[in-house]
Amino acid sequence: MEKIIKASGLGDILEKVAGDERLSYDDGVRLYNSDNIIALGYLANIVRNRKNGDNTFFIYNQHINYSNICTNLCKFCAFGKEQGADLAYEMSVEEVKEKVRQRLDEPITEVHMVGGIHPELPFEYYVELLRGIKEIRPEIHIQAFTCVEIAHFANLSGKSIEDTLGILGEAGLGSMPGGGAEVFSPRIRELTCRDKLPGKEWLEVAKIAHRQGFNTNATMLYGHIETVEERMEHLVALRRAQDETGGFLSFIPLAFHPKNTAMSELSRTTGINDLKNIAVSRLILDNFPHIKAYWVMIGPKMAQVALSFGADDMDGTVKEEVITHMAGADTDQAIGSTTLVRLIKEAGRVPVERDTLYNVLRKYN
Repeated sequence: MEKIIKASGLGDILEKVAGDERLSYDDGVRLYNSDNIIALGYLANIVRNRKNGDNTFFIYNQHINYSNICTNLCKFCAFGKEQGADLAYEMSVEEVKEKVRQRLDEPITEVHMVGGIHPELPFEYYVELLRGIKEIRPEIHIQAFTCVEIAHFANLSGKSIEDTLGILGEAGLGSMPGGGAEVFSPRIRELTCRDKLPGKEWLEVAKIAHRQGFNTNATMLYGHIETVEERMEHLVALRRAQDETGGFLSFIPLAFHPKNTAMSELSRTTGINDLKNIAVSRLILDNFPHIKAYWVMIGPKMAQVALSFGADDMDGTVKEEVITHMAGADTDQAIGSTTLVRLIKEAGRVPVERDTLYNVLRKYN
């Protein structure tokens, strides 16, 4: 295999990876431009095994999207709707609590909750959402609100990001997901999500959250109009932020789904593109503990393959995914934990049920 890698022009990168040496921006661009997907997988698998061995993590979680009413209306998003639009909705606190009640018989350890940037809901609504979930399931970990939402809440409350997070933490917020990062490039954001929180500010909110004691995830939406160089700028910016704070738990490459978006003329990502983004992110993000193969975005079969291309986490049961399915995803909206265990075992890995913070709950040897 080493001969194949050297023949592909990546021999010097193999030496760096084998020596646990940090790869450069230019190295990453070369990896993205390589057409030897097997070589990329081999390199990424070295790092994956060094960090996590054969362990592949999953969580028993429940997704709740409290509202899709949004003022940003990003071109790549099929979820966000204008207030009053046919498919627009918002849930009351009681309706969110009922969603949680409906699954009290399941061993869910995390509620994952995000929504749009609503023009009218007050800050207290979001505080009450957290309190309401904790009222029904006091032991649950709530991973909620993207950096974009947190910045919006700070504006609503008239308080700093720090004080806003403090209030949310007291109400039950445990950690934050990684959505809203998209691609940090100002060019991309001008063309696709002009009204969204800028990339630099997204990073700043994430770093503040880390310093306040909250772990977060990070994402990148790939496969639309971004360049390889813009992807690398995004990854390097995340790596730099992680050097500063160490608060990111995992990175999730998100495959663009064009159906029902303002960019519906574009094609869906290919399997090679999906695997390449998994592999390159594992190689560049050397200070991130985990890389997710999000089965909702790329499908369970491709997620299985991705476990040999750098990924060590398949996310979780999810239970009711809405955002990607409104953009035409043809995957299930939920997968049982038994199925996740089977998928991971078939891929030759060891299934490990975790909680949000990657504490091991059960290992399926």
